[in-house]
Amino acid sequence: MATIPLIRTSRNNKAVRGTATIPMGADKIVCATLENSDYIIPEGTYELKNTMSPKFKKILPLVCGVRGRSGIRIHTGTKPEHSKGCILVSAANEQQITADWLALQASNEPIKITIKNED
Repeated sequence: MATIPLIRTSRNNKAVRGTATIPMGADKIVCATLENSDYIIPEGTYELKNTMSPKFKKILPLVCGVRGRSGIRIHTGTKPEHSKGCILVSAANEQQITADWLALQASNEPIKITIKNED
């Protein structure tokens, strides 16, 4: 099982910044993340699935199992206002993440994300 740790490192107004370490075979990609503090996902471990996003009209990672919420994705964005609960990454990271996760999903390997606040 592939697990992606996302560590939230700072808060400033509505911006919650962090880093996600994405395992890609023998390599890893560390990418900056951004969340909107008004809609933040609780700490925990969640399953990720690549599915078609009706809003963005492309395949994007979907964060599953967030209590009382649905449609939470990992997608491109640069401001907290670009998110109502989603995890934002750069455009280059979104493309890389989606492509690599599709390969993992094709192998039926479960993919999880563990979200924690830095202590």
